[in-house]
Amino acid sequence: MALKEGQVINTINFKTVKVLRASKDKIELGKGGQGTVYKVEYDGKTMALKWYLKSKMKNPQKFYDNIKNNIAVGAPTDAFLWPLDLTEEVDGTFGYVMPLRPGEYSDFSKYLLAKVNFKTDMALINAALNIIDGFMKLHWKGFNYQDLNDGNFFVNFENGDVLICDNDNVMGQGFYSGIAGKCRYMAPEIVRGDKMPDRQTDRFSLSVVLFLLFFSNHPLEGRLTVKGDDITTEADEKRFYGTEPLFIFDPKDTRNAPNKLTSANAIKLWGLVPQHIRELFIEAFDNEKLHGKKQQLLESAWLKALVRWRSEIIKCGCGSENYAEPTGGFLCSCGKKRRIPAHLKFKKADIPLYPGSKLYACQTILDNEDFRTETAEIIVNPKDAKVLGIKNLADSVWMVTSQDGTTTPKKKGEVARIANGTIIDFGRNHTAEILANKKED
Repeated sequence: MALKEGQVINTINFKTVKVLRASKDKIELGKGGQGTVYKVEYDGKTMALKWYLKSKMKNPQKFYDNIKNNIAVGAPTDAFLWPLDLTEEVDGTFGYVMPLRPGEYSDFSKYLLAKVNFKTDMALINAALNIIDGFMKLHWKGFNYQDLNDGNFFVNFENGDVLICDNDNVMGQGFYSGIAGKCRYMAPEIVRGDKMPDRQTDRFSLSVVLFLLFFSNHPLEGRLTVKGDDITTEADEKRFYGTEPLFIFDPKDTRNAPNKLTSANAIKLWGLVPQHIRELFIEAFDNEKLHGKKQQLLESAWLKALVRWRSEIIKCGCGSENYAEPTGGFLCSCGKKRRIPAHLKFKKADIPLYPGSKLYACQTILDNEDFRTETAEIIVNPKDAKVLGIKNLADSVWMVTSQDGTTTPKKKGEVARIANGTIIDFGRNHTAEILANKKED
């Protein structure tokens, strides 16, 4: 049943939705496989209403009850365009109210079609972090997504902010919505029919989305998936993505290496990302993971790696972004050589220290997943530009031990000089050493 402009429908929370015209030419905002999205007036605000097709629901009552439960539980974070209210049934079907997508956000699928691009590399990495954070919080709340694919995201390509949509198939762990997902995004064990969607299969789909985000090609589509007749059958899909999946950059098996025509983006971009990021993708699409013999990577592994990468993106004085090894430097596109004066050596990662760079809670606080809160900043001594300091932006007190063994507490707002051999205890015995980088001859 299609809705009409001006039509008013009651909701279960004793409110109403009034259908508005989306544009001069269309009444609907968009159409999908399950139904139509309309622009509506709800509780004095302009919102969106997803209205279902009766023919697309296998068990309407179960589907209705699940959305009702999700409304009661609430969204994992503000990044989710989460159901806020349900309509009463009309002609055997119904819809749910959700926030309207702001105009500055575009479909992620447009990025994959090269119709839009990120303004900066920092925005690209922030988008990945926001996607990861959304699904980590979703899983923490006891849900799994079940139908994760490129159509689930709206992205602000200026800064990397992300909104997650189509949350109607989200269910509690152990429950199944009846929607398996898109074949190219489903975990191989679902394609094979070995299991139903859960958090583990969500995490595989997340790895696929991240690979598409960074390399604009699919991780399993290489030489073996290219067909001369260019017609892919259901049997082909089951083989490519289920029974015989093979990562295009698998270092142990190169049979499905990138095809020069269909994987041109991946070939070009693979060598441009840090080695530790490439290693994580190799681990994510390890053959044993593809065949269900190992657990999928946790969101926290991606988060830590990408925060590290974000710390290695350095802006030159000309404004260009560059990737730099923490212990070295870089040659900017403007022609100038830039040196990283020092780095902070943690147990599992090195972080470059240069004027203006920042550290975040997930780096300086043990067992913390917060990649947004700044806890340290590298500043220049106003009296001597050659002297750098690390300023405490956190609420905790650092214990700073200089090379001569003297230990000094540094409270919020105070600065420790960046000097070779200095050790900082950020709290709970989470320590790192400042090491000066060698000057090039």
